[in-house]
Amino acid sequence: MKPVYLCGFMGCGKSHIGRLLARELKATFVDLDRYIVDNEGMTIPEIFEKKGEPYFRDIEARFIKNFSGRTIVATGGGAMLREETAQFAREVGTVFFLDVSFDTCYSRIKNDKNRPLVVNNSKEQLCAIFDKRFPVYKKNSDYAIDGERTDKEIARDIIDILKEKGRI
Repeated sequence: MKPVYLCGFMGCGKSHIGRLLARELKATFVDLDRYIVDNEGMTIPEIFEKKGEPYFRDIEARFIKNFSGRTIVATGGGAMLREETAQFAREVGTVFFLDVSFDTCYSRIKNDKNRPLVVNNSKEQLCAIFDKRFPVYKKNSDYAIDGERTDKEIARDIIDILKEKGRI
């Protein structure tokens, strides 16, 4: 099995679905944001404050290349926005976009103090970010998955596609 990369807006369920997929597929699960925090020794808000968002996006692009084999990677909300990062992920694995509405995402992230974009932007500003990112997620992924269903349905769709395409 090649790596599976989950992408989408903050709060779409990448980490939650990733853990479920990893259990089902007996694969390793990696939350890219957690991986960055562990390797940088700073929280994401600290990285943004001390080194800036461009630095964070650079290490995100670098660290995403560290995974191979039976790995499910929950990418950060901005990881697949860089064309070269998305291209790498599509070449070495399969990228799934978890397509979830802004309202659903916002209800999950609105009080999360560990997300610099949430802390520093209003609901309207976050919606504008969502609207700007949505077509990029679709373009930079192999498959879009309806994320407005049960966890088991979402995971089953992903597993079925992987089986159908001979990737597991």
